[in-house]
Amino acid sequence: MNIQSSINKEVFIPHEERMLVAVEVQRRKRKRMSFLPPGARRDYTTFICVSEVKRKPRQLLITKIKQFVGSSSFTRRSQWNVEQLRQVDGIHPKKDSPEFDLMFDNTVDQWVARSSAEKCLFVHILYHACQTYWKGKAGSLMKAGGQDHVGRKGSESQCAQHLVQVDPAECTPDSAAINVQSKHKSPALLRKPEFINCQSKLTTDSRTMNLLIYRCKVYLDRIKNMKVLNQTSPGGGQRGQRVTWSSVAEVVQRMKVSLVGRGDRLTPAEDKTVELMHKAQQLADTAHKLAVKFSK
Repeated sequence: MNIQSSINKEVFIPHEERMLVAVEVQRRKRKRMSFLPPGARRDYTTFICVSEVKRKPRQLLITKIKQFVGSSSFTRRSQWNVEQLRQVDGIHPKKDSPEFDLMFDNTVDQWVARSSAEKCLFVHILYHACQTYWKGKAGSLMKAGGQDHVGRKGSESQCAQHLVQVDPAECTPDSAAINVQSKHKSPALLRKPEFINCQSKLTTDSRTMNLLIYRCKVYLDRIKNMKVLNQTSPGGGQRGQRVTWSSVAEVVQRMKVSLVGRGDRLTPAEDKTVELMHKAQQLADTAHKLAVKFSK
């Protein structure tokens, strides 16, 4: 069982949540504590996870989880609802990089992922999860608004039926609306998070292909890290194992170069698609204006 599956099983499943993605991170600028000696090493690993609540009302959550050295368990440290997320900063809009920032209502966290592929996978899944969440949120608010409109009409008709018993000045559409609003408070305006300085391939609709590419990159990076760890460990293995790791490293490098090249080719194609969509929309608007003009 890999570490993502372990986090999901131990932290999220017991609370009826489903983890969508997890990324191992470090702070770009570590917070200094006066009582710690300078250069002291951290004694824990930090993960940023995105999860969704299965039960109603639907929620999308961002959770900070830590695993302390010598412990196999995971500890939930902080958690935010996606409605508290204000901005996701990808730092470098033109190239893959492991740095990113998360800005919430009350804090800003500056992170570095273990690899640029893990960061891209995290941002990509978070973006599409936010789009799905806010789309559903807008639909539920529109439905609630329709119910309020029906309730307002009913309140106005009730006022009309009791005009004989009540002073007409006391029963107006405004007073009826106030009664309805007291029962159904108007929801706050939707404030969707901004995704800035993010590559276009992270926020486009070619979701399946990008997910496949990023997952392959993450897997290859993990194999490479395992190779490095095996080489640097004391008494690190026998000769046959070193030969095997060498051959694996060559395959990993070839696959990584191939994937990077494919990703570079996809980016201009995606940009061209967006440009063509804008041009098509402009042509459609022009045709509509001409049709309206000549119809008169």
